[in-house]
This record gives sequence, C-alpha cells and structure tokens, in this order.
Amino acid sequence: MSETVRTHARVRASELVGRNWLNTGGKSLDLEALRGKIVLLDFWTFCCINCLHVLDELRPLEQQYSDVLVTVGVHSPKFEHEADPVALAAAVERYEIHHPVLDDPELDTWKAYTARAWPTLVVIDPEGYIVAHLSGEGHADGLAVLIPELIAEHEAKGTLHRGSGPYVAPEATSGTLRFPGKALFLPPGRGSTALAGTADGGTPAGAAASVAAEKGSWLVTDTGHHRLVELATDFETVLATFGSGTKGYTDGPAAGDTASAQFNEPQGLVLLPEDVAAKAGYDVVIADSVNHRLRGLSLTDGKASTLAGNGIQRLLETGPARVDEEGAGFSGSLGTDPLDVALSSPWDVVWSRKLNAVVVAMAGTHQIFSFDPVSGAVSIIAGNGLEGLLDGPAHESWFAQSSGLAEDADGNIWVADSETSALRKLNIADDASITVESAVGKGLFDFGFRDGPGAEARLQHPLGVTVLPDGSVAIADTYNGAVRRYDPASGTVSTLARGLAEPSDVIVDHTESAGSEPLLVVVEANKHQLVYVPIPKEAQQVDEGASQTQRPKSPVAAGALDLTVRFAAPTGQKLDDRWGDPTQLKISSTPPELLVAGGGTSVGLLRTLELSPDVPEGVLHITARAAACDGPETEDGEIPDHAACHLYQQDWGIPVVLQADGDTELVLDLRGMD
Repeated sequence: MSETVRTHARVRASELVGRNWLNTGGKSLDLEALRGKIVLLDFWTFCCINCLHVLDELRPLEQQYSDVLVTVGVHSPKFEHEADPVALAAAVERYEIHHPVLDDPELDTWKAYTARAWPTLVVIDPEGYIVAHLSGEGHADGLAVLIPELIAEHEAKGTLHRGSGPYVAPEATSGTLRFPGKALFLPPGRGSTALAGTADGGTPAGAAASVAAEKGSWLVTDTGHHRLVELATDFETVLATFGSGTKGYTDGPAAGDTASAQFNEPQGLVLLPEDVAAKAGYDVVIADSVNHRLRGLSLTDGKASTLAGNGIQRLLETGPARVDEEGAGFSGSLGTDPLDVALSSPWDVVWSRKLNAVVVAMAGTHQIFSFDPVSGAVSIIAGNGLEGLLDGPAHESWFAQSSGLAEDADGNIWVADSETSALRKLNIADDASITVESAVGKGLFDFGFRDGPGAEARLQHPLGVTVLPDGSVAIADTYNGAVRRYDPASGTVSTLARGLAEPSDVIVDHTESAGSEPLLVVVEANKHQLVYVPIPKEAQQVDEGASQTQRPKSPVAAGALDLTVRFAAPTGQKLDDRWGDPTQLKISSTPPELLVAGGGTSVGLLRTLELSPDVPEGVLHITARAAACDGPETEDGEIPDHAACHLYQQDWGIPVVLQADGDTELVLDLRGMD
C-alpha cells in the first residue's frame, strides 16, 4: 500500500513574512502563534481560476476540522494590480475567504517555501515541521486522508491543541449590488416587468418600469449576492431580482422575495433570440460559475432551470487536457445528455448566429464550448485545454482563462483571454470550421498598459469585450482599470477611459438614456455599480510600459540538467500501472533554442535535459502527470476492478538563468516533499 506523502527528514517550516495580514482583526500571525494546529499554506493569486477552485475544494475540510486546522492563504501576486493591498482586500471579500491571508507582494514567503506554481499547498504539522508539498488542484481527497493521520499522531503525542482559530471576519460591503460580474440589455418587451405587466406609474419603481417597457432594462449578475438583478436605465431602480441571494444550487421559482432558486457566483448571461427562446422555454442563459453549470431563466414566469453541467468541476472528473503528438485536443460533441457533462467555471456566454448556439468561455479548462438550447448538445469548439497563447486550428489552439465574449457583424467571436492579457478572435467559416488568431497579447507572463500597434500593445487581465458601432472592439481591461479599444482596420490599440475600479464587463448602450450618442455601460465590479461612459471622439494614447511577471529565476548550468518530479500517491491509492507507466512528462522551452535535448512527451517523471550555453536565460515549460486509483490492493497486488481513479497534473513555467556555478539538477513536487 502506498503511504501518504510524508517527510523522511524533519524539515522546519520557514517563518511567514509579508506586508500585512487580512482576516485577523488587525493582528499579525507567526508560526509560534499557530503551534499546536495543523497549518495548511495555500499559495494563491486572485487572478488564477485554479486557485479559486482550490478555495472551494478546501472549504469542506476547513469546516470539518475547524478546531484543529488553520488555513493560511499566502497571496503571492502574478500581476502588478494584484500587489495593490486595496485590490487584495476586495478579492478576499469577493471570494468569501474565511481564513487568514498573508499579503506577500515581494514573494518572500513564496521563495522561502520554494513555491513554483499557483496554486501550491504546504502542510505543516502541529510541531512546526513540513509534512507535504502539493502543486495544482484536486488534492482534497489526499488531504482528507492526511489530516486525520496527523490528528491521531499528535493527539497521541500531546502536541495537538484544539480550539478556535485566528480568523476574524471583515466588515461586509453593503449595497444593492456586490461585486457584479456581467450585464445584459433587455430590449422593450423582453424584460420581466414588461412581460408581467406589473408597471405602476404611480410609484417611482412603477414609473421606472413604465420607462423600461419603452426603453428596456438591464439584467446584471449580482455575483457577490449570488443572484441576478434587473435594473432600470438609471442603474439605481430595482425592477426585479432572481435568486434567493443565498449561495447554493437549486432550481425553481427565482423571482422576488419568495424565490427558492439558488446560484453560486453567476457571471456571464445572454438573451436568446425570441424564436429560440420560444422553443427552449427560457429566455436567458447564465454562466453559473462556481456551480459549474449553465442555468436558464424564464423572464415570463421567473423560474430557473439547469441546462447543462453535472456540478462536478471538469478537471476533477475527466482529468487535465490530453493532446496528441501534434498538439491537438479533443473537440466535438460531449454526449447526448447535457446534464451528464462536466463543466468548469463557465465565465461568459454569447449567442452565435453562425453556429446557431450559445458560445461559452469555459475558463476552468481554458477552452471554448458551445451549447444548443434546442437540442441540448454541448461541444468543445476551440482550445485543446493547455494553458497559454497559441493560434491556429481551433483544436490545436491554447487559451488561458477566457472570460469575455462578443460577436461582431461578420459572426466572428472576440475573446478576452484574461491570463494571457490578450484579445483573441474565433474566425468562424461558413462551414462552421474555426481558426484562432490573436490581436493583442504575447503570453502568460506578459502584460502592461501600452497603446499602439497590436503586436506591441499590452493589456492586464481583461475580463470583458464588446463590439462598437464602427466595428472596433472595446475591452474591459480589468487590472488596468480602463476601457481599451482595438481597431481591426489599423491593428492598433488606444484607451477610451481610465480610473475605473476593476471593470469586469463593457456593453454598448443604444437606449439614448443619457443623450443621443451611444454610450458604453461598464460594470465597475469593485465599486459595486454600473456606470455610463461616453465613447470619446479622440481616444487617448497611453504608454506606461510592458511588464513581465517577476518570479525568482533558478540558476542552472549549461549542459546536462537532471529533472526529477516527485509524486507519491495518498494512502488508499496506488499508481495505476495496469497499462504501463502511469506517469508522463512534457517539456519545452522559451526560447526554443534554450533546450538542446530532452524536450517532448514521454513516460516517467525523470529526465535529463541539455541546456544551450548560448542562451543566457529563458523559461522551461514542464507538464507532469500521474494516474492513481482507489481501493485496497488484491492479493496479487493489483488494483481492483471498477476502482475510482484520479489524474494528477501540474504545469510549471520555470524561469532559469544560466550560470557557470548553477545547479545541475531540478526537483519539482507534483505530490511530494521539499
């Protein structure tokens, strides 16, 4: 039987060093104050969808072991904006993090624990020693075995101290909206008030409803309140609410104070064409992100329903991306029953006239899906599931946490690809074949605030996109607090507006509510509001530079570099070697000339690389995979039939600098020890 990952030498945990602490009532913590508790360090950054998945994976463990387990979020930022303490405090509130968080903007604690990827988990025992070092998501089952082992061991030794932890809840933000995500215009006749015929012109709300019946209204995902809100064009008058406001998952009546339907951080939403809505039986498709489902909302009777998704985060059910030697991933239909399909953090949705389907930004798997409201068919239409920026045929392309979608006049789909700080485009041919191209963006770790030619321009984690009346594209450049404009005709980027608080969506408003000229409606998430923004006649030209995520560079020597990825299956699991070696490494480099030999995909977690002496620095891209299955071994040591199996995978981008006295070996932990 495989043992749980445990240290073979007692390694003392490093002290927790950073700028500030959150969720502690103003107190600073150190390891001495946490002695006697099992401490779980969660190295995260608030832009990272995998980190958000881990937050949800850990919640049941935190609740079950609240008297002995203390989770400490170590926030080690990727983007410049994430180093802003105000932005971090908002993110901690937004994602309802109920444990202490250490602000680590200089990556001091990150470096002390040799973290190399977001997310990374480190387990510290009640005596202050490291017992496990885990990369990626999907480790909840292993932790559910390890934590009781540590409890039993340290209760027997008398070193476990039960009692409440150091978490202190911050003061909650109040208001009609709380961290709104996306917005949708409801034309006259499509909004709930007009359909229900409830306008009462004798009251302020009734007067607004009368205006809504003439000019339309706005449906907003009130993400932090886990509901939808229909607003009048003044963005203040509430015409209707949908969802109980309690985080959860329930279908049924969604409208008003008696609503029982529940959502969990809803994000994107799209209004179906009237003929499609009549066939489907609902009007709006909602990306219910943390429930990993697409939901439907009927504005006629106010009922919510589930359209697609079984509620299981797709990476946990199907495993990480699998590609062939040419880099192509699976594309096409995912079966006949949409409720049996696993989704992963759907973030935005848009109607495609060419595909006659809803296009879905599946942020959690770095792919683009489609959903047919009439047949229920769910398909993968772009992205092989690998995270990064790669153009070309749809099934070979790479995306990185796509978060915003918009259709242009030609029926092509523009994509705000947040983790590559990129603007991408799905070119959809008449035969529905798709190719992917990038208008702005360079890679996973390149960002900035720079206007000019698209190849040189830089964004910072954009979440929203819309097409302007002249055919240019407006981008909610979220971490730059700006709305940017890309002109496909000239291939240039400019700036339309600045000084916004994490704009998460941008939409063109044609209602003439504030004048005769079209305006932009911006969802200003961190100010909990929608605002009108004029489209300026002359856009700004900004150049505040291009940046790269500054992670510590590992000094290595040119020539042979011995790579070891450590993995040990949790107690109760065994490596699945029934069909050969269940482990795999895939290795490449930037620039490609850095790697003379040792690249490519092959089995095993050990490999010798050869680094060129002519390339002074670069990045090694390493993907490790291991498969393990549940259940006690049979007498002959085999895994029993029908055992549940788990696929562990992590992608690393390791910055290296070549030095004569550099290291000749590199050790990474998939599920192992420092």
